[in-house]
Amino acid sequence: MPPKKRARVTKTTANSGKDDEGETVVSKRKAAASAKSEKNKKSSESPQYCRWLMKSEPESRFENGIDVKFGIEDLKALPDQTGCWDGVRNYQARNFMRQMKNEQLAFFYHSNCKEPGIAGIMKVVKEAYVDHTQFDKKDVHFDATSKPDNPKWSMVDVQYQRMMKRFLPLSELKKYHLQHGAKGGPLKDMALFTRARLSVQPLTTEEFDFVLSLEDEEPL
Repeated sequence: MPPKKRARVTKTTANSGKDDEGETVVSKRKAAASAKSEKNKKSSESPQYCRWLMKSEPESRFENGIDVKFGIEDLKALPDQTGCWDGVRNYQARNFMRQMKNEQLAFFYHSNCKEPGIAGIMKVVKEAYVDHTQFDKKDVHFDATSKPDNPKWSMVDVQYQRMMKRFLPLSELKKYHLQHGAKGGPLKDMALFTRARLSVQPLTTEEFDFVLSLEDEEPL
């Protein structure tokens, strides 16, 4: 909160330590320092996002004999077209999931495949909770260092919304990223290129809306 205004007082001489409005100079300096400190505190806090991009593999790949394939069609085929987004084992990606709120939208991104890119849209329908696969010794995402009384990993539930009107390949998004980086534009700092290895990535509203608009445009 901003500092409360002091009552106006009678002007006095300069030696009194008060300015022309009668407020002590020391008080004003303290108020200014407090405001600056609060501003710095806010700027150092993690930004809050409301749009996301989440990667999964639409083509079969086996780990310890288990197929980790999960594309948007697999989500669509589940009961209520809803599933848990488990298996995230990166702390930053996990932290982003912990920021997610119900009803927030995310792009379903196909990764590690012949043509990676954005396939569709889903929404968060259950906020972060304990990922049970970390305790399952038969699961490829088992983590022996995580304990039930202090679990390391979280997941959210997501629900299929729709396919994109056209698939948006990584190659096309990269062209826009390079253009915007040179001339300015919404995708110049997109995490897909600045934090490419993350399986769960934040998007600004501007980034999300721009990418969404591309489905109505001819391929670049």
